[in-house]
Order: sequence, then structure tokens, then C-alpha cells
Amino acid sequence: MTAAKPWKTLDDMELAGKVVLTRVDINVPMAEGRVTDMTRIERILPTVRDILAAGGKPVLLAHFGRPKGEVRADMSLGLIREAFETALGSPVKFAANCIGADAKHGVSDLASGEVLLLENTRFHAEETKNDAMFAASLAALGDVYCNDAFSAAHRAHASTEAIARLLPACAGRLMQAELTALEAALGAPERPVVAVVGGAKVSTKLELLGNLVGKADHLIIGGGMANTFLAAQGVPVGKSLCEHDLAETAREIIAKAEAAGCEIILPRDITVAREFKAHADHQVLDADACPEDAMILDVGPKTNVYISDVITSAKTLIMNGPLGVFEMEPFQTGTFAMLDVIATQTDANALVSVAGGGDTVAAINSAGKSSNFSYISTAGGAFLEWMEGKTLPGVAALS
Repeated sequence: MTAAKPWKTLDDMELAGKVVLTRVDINVPMAEGRVTDMTRIERILPTVRDILAAGGKPVLLAHFGRPKGEVRADMSLGLIREAFETALGSPVKFAANCIGADAKHGVSDLASGEVLLLENTRFHAEETKNDAMFAASLAALGDVYCNDAFSAAHRAHASTEAIARLLPACAGRLMQAELTALEAALGAPERPVVAVVGGAKVSTKLELLGNLVGKADHLIIGGGMANTFLAAQGVPVGKSLCEHDLAETAREIIAKAEAAGCEIILPRDITVAREFKAHADHQVLDADACPEDAMILDVGPKTNVYISDVITSAKTLIMNGPLGVFEMEPFQTGTFAMLDVIATQTDANALVSVAGGGDTVAAINSAGKSSNFSYISTAGGAFLEWMEGKTLPGVAALS
């Protein structure tokens, strides 16, 4: 990102001796009282450590679950304190409330080099209402506000939006990395730009497709979504997952892409089966030859070759969704072949590749390619809304 970025980073702030209220996402999965995936905790460590190194005092604001304004023992951030301490390698203090006397005492007792975790912000109904008074109570605890929770930036909540207007504000390292990667992919990308959009339903990604046809040079559509586009053009799709009622919408998107000079890439050949199960009997056919009693579960080799050529000539790629049913052999072939090309081009510094979304991350992990992308977003809804071209309140508030 250029120096003209509209938001500040930790490097732009004077942190020595300052209490830095830091919004993080540590909404981690748990089972039997233990954290089962440390990814979100590990991703905030650079921010916490950089604040400490600059002489600041990190005081962490976070939500956990959806308590809807009620205090619930099973959603206390105290449950993850031990896991956080282990990851950080030093003690983490805990306050039993994020405002009021408990929070104030926690902050005033915090010595240089120490970290304080405040209790779940969503124990207060005012948090999700973006309540100004609640935000002011939070802001009163600190000197500087740092937002490191891009995954919560699409919500206008008190700890992500209102508070940023009350204190000197900046982005944390994870937020900075996410915004920089997304700006490189969609804001001012190197061309040609390839977008890959897969998944089950067109209906959940209409805004995304509408935005991308105006931003990308090539739009690869895979998964069940591709079937809807094939059917809209009169191609038989048999018993495949397909939203036939969205045929007109699909044709509108195709027309919009044509007008914008964006090539929509649909399967040229298909892998079909009569049963939806791993290792089902299957065959590769031309895209217009799906039998009435079969379903399309993956693209075919001709499609793989064309997609490979397109990606090899691209400079930027953004991915949200697989090409086929990657969870079942052999229907992961198309997705994995595409990921191989993306990985090779990225490793050769020939491609900036950014990916996000639950199925996407799962497919990348299954293929063993998680270290071969320029950036993988774990932000879910915020990543999708950014790709849709929406303004994220938590990011806008930092400007």
C-alpha cells in the first residue's frame, strides 16, 4: 500500500507509556474447556508484541460467542486466558468486566510490559447497538485505540466503530496486513486480474459477482454456481445442484461482464456421477452432455488446462470458493489442479494471490497450499463484504 493510505498503523502512533485499547478477534472454537484452534490467537501476537516493544500497555477488547447482552459463564474470555498466555509466552491479566470499576482497576494496576484482557464486550447489549455512551466508557480506559479485528470490521459495534472516533486510532498488524492484501487484489491491482468464485449457490453471491465483473479481467465460476450459469444458457445439467429460478439473473451478470470486458469462464468439460459419494463411478463429458440422471461434481481436464493458461498469464488473483466437491475424491481434481498453478505462480513472484472464505481456506489446507498464497484471509463475512465493494464500518472509522 502506498503512503497515501487513509488509515494509520502502529508505526504512526506514539505508544510509550500509553494504554492502547486493542480490539482483537479471539473468538476461537472450544471443546471440553480447551481451545481447539489457536489460529486467531496466534495472529494477534505481532500486534500485542509490537505495542509492548514500543513501551505501550496493551488492553484487549474482544467478543466471544453471541451472549446477546447477558453475562454467561460459558462465554467468558477468562476461559481462553490460559491458551493466550501460552501463545504469548508471558502472563496475561484479566478483568471481569470491560467497563466500570473492574476494568478501571485492571488498567490502573497494569505495569509496563504487562497485558490485560477485558471481559467479553458482548456481555453488554450496548456493544452491538454501537451505543455512544458505552463506547465512551470503553474509551475512558485508554489513550490510543488500535483495531486489529478485520473479521469484525463489517459490524458497526461500539468496540469497532464508535470508539475509533473518540481516541487517536490506528490499525493493528493483522488489520494492516489484511487491508494491504485486499487493496493489492481489488483496490489498485496489477493486471490482468483473475477472480475465482465457487460454492453452492449464486443467490448468496449476487453482490459479489456484480462487483467483480467490473473489477476483474477474467471471472472463473465454479461449483454449484457454474451449473446455474450453464442452465441459464440452455445447457442441460441433469440432477446437479442448480438454481433454475436465477437463470435471468445469471444472464444479466453475463451481459454486464461482456459490457465491462470481463471474460466469464465456465466449465468446458465436466466430471459427472450418478451418486453423491466419494469414489462414485464417474465420467468426463463435454459441458453440454450431462445425462438427465447424473450430477456435475467437478470440472474436467480441458477446463483445467484453460484455467491454468489464464492464471499463468495473470498478475493478480482473488479466490472465494472451490471448483467442485473438493471434500470427496476424485472430485477435488479441478480445485487442486487450479491451486497447484496458483501456488507455482505465487512462489515464482509472478502472481499476487489472495483468498478467503471458509470453504476456500478448507480447500487450500486440504491441498497443502496454505503457505503458497500471498495472503489468506480468515475474516469470513468481512472479507466477502470487501469483495462485494461495501464500505466496512470498522475500517471507515479509522480514516
